[in-house]
Amino acid sequence: MADTARARRLAKRIAQIVASGLEHEIKDPRLAMVTITDARLTADLRDATVYYTVFGDDVDESATAAALSSATGTLRSRVGRETGVRFTPTLTFVADSVPANARRLDEVLAQAKEADAEVARLASDAVPAGEVDPYRKADSADDSDERSEQQSSEDPSENEEDSRPQEA
Repeated sequence: MADTARARRLAKRIAQIVASGLEHEIKDPRLAMVTITDARLTADLRDATVYYTVFGDDVDESATAAALSSATGTLRSRVGRETGVRFTPTLTFVADSVPANARRLDEVLAQAKEADAEVARLASDAVPAGEVDPYRKADSADDSDERSEQQSSEDPSENEEDSRPQEA
């Protein structure tokens, strides 16, 4: 088994080689709007999964998938030549789901923004159900005078008798 650091470095190098090969060596017009986003390599360095995105619609994406499957042999030969590893990994191309997930996330954020704007619009016209300020204020002097009167009204002599030791 190879170490994971070597697998990551080799995967990065494979992504660079494949992108360069698509740009310079493969002359298929279906591959004009392809971007290699990532490559992953198994721990035994035998299988490489190359992730790509396509600028265009679903028709362009399916045509790109077909073009990549036809160019896999040429790209694998180039990877083997330029990496110099004993066993050239097999290449598997997978359409990257990150752009679709990003679009979906943008849509959800836009819906949340619209909902927040609606709540803010409703809140601007709203009036409180109870008092304007339902919290007690500690700054009123009347409340503190009442509390001190309540404490002084208790008979302190009862407390003193309870605390003295009883004489026999």
